[in-house]
Amino acid sequence: MRNHPQGKRGGLSLELNLVPRDLNHIHLMGVCGTGMASLAGMLKEKGYLVTGSDRNIYPPMSTFLEGMSIPIINGYRPQNLSPNPDLVIVGNVITKNNPEAMELSRLGLPYLSFPQALGHFALKGKRSIVISGTHGKTTTSAIVAWILEKAGLDPGFMIGGIPEDFQTNFKLGKGPYFVIEGDEYDAAFFDKGPKFLHYAPWATILTCIEFDHADIYRDLDHVVESFRGLIDLIPSEGILIANGDDQIVLKELRRARCPVSIYGLTGNRAWRAADISVQRDLTSFTILKEGEEYLRFLTPLYGTHNISNLLSAVVLANFLDIPPSILAEAARDFKGVRRRQEIIGEKRGVLVLDDFAHHPTAVRETIGAVREKYREQRIIAVFEPRSNSSRRNIFQARYAASFYGADLVMIPEPPMMEKIPSEERFSSQLLVDDLRNKGLNASYAPNTDQLLDDLVGAVQPGDVVLIMSNGGFDNIHRRLLKRLDNL
Repeated sequence: MRNHPQGKRGGLSLELNLVPRDLNHIHLMGVCGTGMASLAGMLKEKGYLVTGSDRNIYPPMSTFLEGMSIPIINGYRPQNLSPNPDLVIVGNVITKNNPEAMELSRLGLPYLSFPQALGHFALKGKRSIVISGTHGKTTTSAIVAWILEKAGLDPGFMIGGIPEDFQTNFKLGKGPYFVIEGDEYDAAFFDKGPKFLHYAPWATILTCIEFDHADIYRDLDHVVESFRGLIDLIPSEGILIANGDDQIVLKELRRARCPVSIYGLTGNRAWRAADISVQRDLTSFTILKEGEEYLRFLTPLYGTHNISNLLSAVVLANFLDIPPSILAEAARDFKGVRRRQEIIGEKRGVLVLDDFAHHPTAVRETIGAVREKYREQRIIAVFEPRSNSSRRNIFQARYAASFYGADLVMIPEPPMMEKIPSEERFSSQLLVDDLRNKGLNASYAPNTDQLLDDLVGAVQPGDVVLIMSNGGFDNIHRRLLKRLDNL
């Protein structure tokens, strides 16, 4: 395999003068976010005294933090910073008018954003492998980390979901590489640039570029501008692995000053997946390198988007000189990521799946994948428009084309609509009307409780219920299974 040196990295310097040399107590504001809680766990493992505050304290992050003996203060208030911590890490849920943030400013304590802290405490001395793109980051990050683990490289990682193979979304690792999910969302109220600009990429996978995060990006050009900043950071000795099926990605490759490897499922790409066949339990396909067969794969993953994600990881592994035999074993063993087409349970012949899909493209691809795998079964797609973009009408028309393949679509009224300006609000009722006009069977519910009642009345043995949301969706998955069990 490739020589895996420690400490040689490209990109921005991570030496931050804001970090005190004599550091013991670190306090995290917004500690119950998935990334922040994981960072808290990392800091605890490094031997720091860690505390945190949040106003939304509930499982699984609350139990995760409790299990690591990290104290959580409920609510934000000035006294949370007494006694004064040596360093404060500010999550991007914190606004400048937050009372704890105002006290932080008054006291003049050192502080960092989440990505700044991750760069300083986790990425130092590592070669950073940044997994970026509008879609596919979490699954691709998990696959890459698993391949490196199977190759004996003991990677560190921080992933936006929980890989079933690791049962945790972070690991410090003693090896030379750190796999990080490169989020294009902003870092903090005092740093409105994307998180991934703090990760000093050495190798980068770019899955796709689409307009998303309408609350912070003006338009697609604004999104593309952020990804250009990421590409510009990759050093000449690194690599950019790019999805050639995405035309926007292809247009930006010329600015890279490092080698570029292009993969895809279509066209004459250097790396291509062919002969894809989805069975009940496994997907088989062939990977072609420069038109020649490289390896035949079997994997539990299904859906063309996931095959594309796996292909990108194979290209990276080849760059690292990881043997194909290890790749084949890792692909076959990979157990997936929680909340990505995850089977929650089955009662009375009804199979319940959970997925994080919320962008129109992700909804379309997820339904398509489930339709392909469960060809003979009725698919009920239950979608909660919950993300900052989903609750805005920017994607209203696009959602109407995202549900083909579902036999029944059920959509509730979005939550927290009072936070969206009235002229920008998404309409679930309008979407249901548009779906019906397209010939799809669709229903609207004013709230989750009514939706659950309607769903219990609609399901039949043999159905697959696909529940999609980027939030908890009022625990509708397990409430459904409980209701079915009590029938």
